[in-house]
Amino acid sequence: MAPVTLVVGILLAAVGLAGYWLQDADNRSWTALIPAFLGVVFLVLGLLAYKDHLRKHAMHAAAALGLLGVLAGLGRLLPKAFAGELKPLPTICISLMIVICAAFVGLCVNSFIQARRRRAGSGAEGT
Repeated sequence: MAPVTLVVGILLAAVGLAGYWLQDADNRSWTALIPAFLGVVFLVLGLLAYKDHLRKHAMHAAAALGLLGVLAGLGRLLPKAFAGELKPLPTICISLMIVICAAFVGLCVNSFIQARRRRAGSGAEGT
């Protein structure tokens, strides 16, 4: 899952940077960079997951961050949708962040289930 985490980090960074730079110069807001900030954290966690002794913790932190990304995205998108204040570029960027993070959380849950089954099948106890 470490390579997937790195890809998610790159995708989120690209979404955040594109969302920021594609805005009009007068209307640029640092909040457009939120996906990029998440992406940087995903990159760090993905790199940490390559170390055997940190893998479990890094991936659980990445899954939690992915869930936070989904909830934060919905928290920004839904109120604007109900108020009828959706703007095309921010809506696309927030929606992409939600989809990327939700897919990542789904992949993480599947990976955690498979890891548990492998441990149970091999007779390993604990962890």
